[in-house]
Amino acid sequence: MIALKQLRKLFGQRVAVEGLDLQVPSGEIFGLLGHNGAGKSTTIGMLLGQVWPTSGDVKVCGFDVTKHRQSALQNVGAIFESPVFYDFLSGWRNLEILSHYTAPTSAARIREVIDWVGLTGREQSPVRTYSHGMRARLAMAQALLPNPKLLILDEPSDGLDPEGIHEMRQTVLRLHRDLGLTILLSSHLLNEVEQLCTRFAVMNQGEKVFEGTIADVKKNKSWVRMKVGDFEAAVACLRGFKLIDDMRDGEFVTLANGIGTDQIVKRLVEQGMPVFEIARHEQTLEDFYLSLMKKGGSGGME
Repeated sequence: MIALKQLRKLFGQRVAVEGLDLQVPSGEIFGLLGHNGAGKSTTIGMLLGQVWPTSGDVKVCGFDVTKHRQSALQNVGAIFESPVFYDFLSGWRNLEILSHYTAPTSAARIREVIDWVGLTGREQSPVRTYSHGMRARLAMAQALLPNPKLLILDEPSDGLDPEGIHEMRQTVLRLHRDLGLTILLSSHLLNEVEQLCTRFAVMNQGEKVFEGTIADVKKNKSWVRMKVGDFEAAVACLRGFKLIDDMRDGEFVTLANGIGTDQIVKRLVEQGMPVFEIARHEQTLEDFYLSLMKKGGSGGME
């Protein structure tokens, strides 16, 4: 559905996206994760033909967006940046007007998408009376009007309260499950990516620094929490006996191949060092993401 090859975008001398390769096959919910300014929205802008790449290839649904934009985007629906509506008109009338920017849409289709996003009963109310969550659902309805095969969502939960985030998450899962949509989801919310996405990529300073699954993250490196009297002295001791490979945050270590926590405790006690706690720690997506950010975008998995 999406194929990016060595995609690059400069704004003057500033690099917004650098050497991005990405493949999103049909049927996935793919996450694009990164902090604000990481290059996510610029990438989506290039996918939608609203931002012109400096170099590289952008293909959507098998078509080059820079050469055949209409063909590339005819099966694509999107929420990009902040959707703008006519506040004094109803949600229904907004969808009627916005549908004419692509192709005339039947009343039956408008009714269908309103039901899909949960706006039934409020579709005739002026948009100025809508909550932020209702506006987000109206934006989703607009994205679904052309009956797309690919749905591109740029920060769809941005600004929503916890209830709104939950509702948006359930809507995305239902669209994927019941309509079979391929979905590209851009977010800086780690929890959303973890709960929604089949695979994800992390961007930092315009570069892709990781691509894989949540399972890849969790099997990446097994950390052990070690609470002792003197952490630095314990680390020096364990390194001397080649029992650990790495340490971080003043309490975590990784064990050398074939080494168990019992051997760590035994060695420290033999050296007269008190051990208060030792326990395996499964790396979370947050742990992994923060480790990538600390690297400044220079690496992938640890």
